[in-house]
Amino acid sequence: MKFQPDNNGYYGQFGGAFIPELLYPNVKELEDNYIKIIESEEFQEEYKDLLKHYVGRPSPLYLAKRLSEKYGATIYLKREDLNHTGAHKVNNTIGQILIAKHLGKTKILAETGAGQHGVATATVCALMGLECVVFMGETDIQRQAPNVARMKMLGAKVVPATSGSKTLKDATNEAIRYWIQYPDTYYLIGSVVGPHPYPDMVARLQAVISEEMKVQLKEQTGKENPDTIIACVGGGSNAAGAFYHYLEDKEVELIAVEAAGLGVSSGESAATSQLGEVGVIHGSKTILMQDEYGQIVEPYSISAGLDYPGVGPLHAYLHETKRATFMNATDKEALDAAYELTKIEGIIPALESAHALAVLPKMDLQKDQVIVVNLSGRGDKDLETYIKHLSQ
Repeated sequence: MKFQPDNNGYYGQFGGAFIPELLYPNVKELEDNYIKIIESEEFQEEYKDLLKHYVGRPSPLYLAKRLSEKYGATIYLKREDLNHTGAHKVNNTIGQILIAKHLGKTKILAETGAGQHGVATATVCALMGLECVVFMGETDIQRQAPNVARMKMLGAKVVPATSGSKTLKDATNEAIRYWIQYPDTYYLIGSVVGPHPYPDMVARLQAVISEEMKVQLKEQTGKENPDTIIACVGGGSNAAGAFYHYLEDKEVELIAVEAAGLGVSSGESAATSQLGEVGVIHGSKTILMQDEYGQIVEPYSISAGLDYPGVGPLHAYLHETKRATFMNATDKEALDAAYELTKIEGIIPALESAHALAVLPKMDLQKDQVIVVNLSGRGDKDLETYIKHLSQ
């Protein structure tokens, strides 16, 4: 089974580049150059140097002893929450900003849901002295106020998306419209979504997560491979990074956790693999939530970063081929998992990451089972939500 895209950017039947003609030159320029740039010695030197000295990598692989004791397995947390800017998103923005510089771009465009990608993009634009415009749904602007403040402080222009559910899907729609209007802008996509080559490029940049995991597991357990890797999935970049170097190792179980919202069958959910069908969204063919007329069904999750009606084409392929097991967690299950980790390990996770933790009670765990949960972000941005629910 082949887990790399073909020359046209397809993983099996998923992927491709479904774009307006006006954007073809931009996407083609990126497609022709991204691998050449990423594999160049100059890029690798600068990328690795920034990851080490600016981002703070490698992020620790932490043996969560009390969590392990509670669930009767050996549970490690890959601490992406300890990265500069507070999430895995910066691995991708550092890489893409270097690619944009190689291509001579001076203005950067991004979309964001939970605000972590927006913050990470604004951060690298400040670092490189480039102009930055971030589209964010009006609903997300209200529920992720600390990240909005960070973006503005970093010099980014934050533009509210006021259509639809005013969340990530709508921010992406507005960003693409802006890109058509200003095609000289570099669109720095935050997940493994969008037209080829974005899903592959973002996965390659996030692959540093599983690259480090192999080394760290060898040091701590004597083996490079865990039994199970768990990661949350909205678009799916943190999961793509955590799974990347294990895709061919069939003995490693991969678990992708989607947001069930108020319940998969409630009509207020973002569990795409359960509710979706094949279609095209934001430039690629994938699985997405749609009605009988092919119109996008509005997703819902308490977590702004998982509130997306589709998954990246790689994840659609992993689901179709059953290489990854797709599970889901409700808002309540995610909140409970977040409070539990906070109380027994002293780590406040992002609401997105809490969904990954929330499937532990649903699994039949064994004492000698080695599990890595990708803790994709920290919970500072979600404190208002946590406090609100604690007081209820």
